Amino acid sequence: MITRLRALMAAWTTAVPVLAVVLLILTWGRPLPAAVVVLATLVLAGSVLAAVHHAEVVAHRVGEPFGSLALAIAVTIIEVALIVTLMVDGGDKSATLARDTVFAAVMITCNGVVGLSLLVGSLRHGTAVFNAEGTGAALATVATLATLSLVLPTFTTSQPGPQFSGVQLTFAALSSLILYGLFVATQTVRHRDYFLPITRQGEVITSDEHASRPSARTAGISLGLLGLALVGVVGLAKGVSPTIESGVAAAGLHHAVVGVIIALLVLLPETIAALRSARRDRVQTSLNLALGSAMASIGLTIPAVALASVWLPGPLVLGLGATHMLLLLLTVVVASLTVVPGRATPLQGGVHLVIFAAYLELAVNP
Repeated sequence: MITRLRALMAAWTTAVPVLAVVLLILTWGRPLPAAVVVLATLVLAGSVLAAVHHAEVVAHRVGEPFGSLALAIAVTIIEVALIVTLMVDGGDKSATLARDTVFAAVMITCNGVVGLSLLVGSLRHGTAVFNAEGTGAALATVATLATLSLVLPTFTTSQPGPQFSGVQLTFAALSSLILYGLFVATQTVRHRDYFLPITRQGEVITSDEHASRPSARTAGISLGLLGLALVGVVGLAKGVSPTIESGVAAAGLHHAVVGVIIALLVLLPETIAALRSARRDRVQTSLNLALGSAMASIGLTIPAVALASVWLPGPLVLGLGATHMLLLLLTVVVASLTVVPGRATPLQGGVHLVIFAAYLELAVNP
């Protein structure tokens, strides 16, 4: 039975990326009827799941924390591509899309994913344990990146409105890349043990026996299928984006909800991966995924949209409003208090989830 399930999974995750690319070729540049939009949406969602599955296979081959890093980068590539493709055709109405999507990713990961992981891990194992040194370094980097990229534009005066000038945007993009590069070097080379799961006695777990390590050939195939899945996701998202935007407008919702939908779609599979790790008492891996995704979302998206702004027709608004700045401040303060002890109870998980629920409620009803 287990062999059959593995064969079915292998066939499904192989077929969906290929199907996505074929569907993309057949629908590229054409108006899509409702039935095709539904099919494209289903294939897009399947492609996201397949992409993360293949990223996990590659991640398992290279080991932790390289695995969390690979998965975070794969998910962020999807997010960046979706943002840029939607902004190309959006004009002025897409001026805030990058800001809304990046902030949504930060709130989803730092509150939604972190809260669920802590809640699941602590309910299943009594308390959720993790390495405070590595998690604290990741949180500090996320807080700095978010402040430099999403808060400062609201207070600068060189450009009207919550926007950076060209020089300021260049500085923010370069700073994001430098900080992200420094973190990756810290996570994977100099202080790798800070980001490995630990036992309840505080000992680092250097290997995980929950599954056999895939061969180099299997990992190579997954790497190729991962590329196909990413191409399919980006292309199909561009095709169905007019339907998403018109649906949000028809429901009378704020345009920022589009960014929330994109972030939820992209981060859902990664959320599932984080919850799996939390159930196995590997909460550090869950936090690596959550904070690593938040960091990659800012550190890679801001440089990408800064470069794309050279040819994008509309303005690029990055500054948050007062309500979202307060939510960001609350998130950083609460997350800092969560990280310091190196262990958490269901209460900490619940606090993060309430902040996330408040963000969703304010997104729908500003």
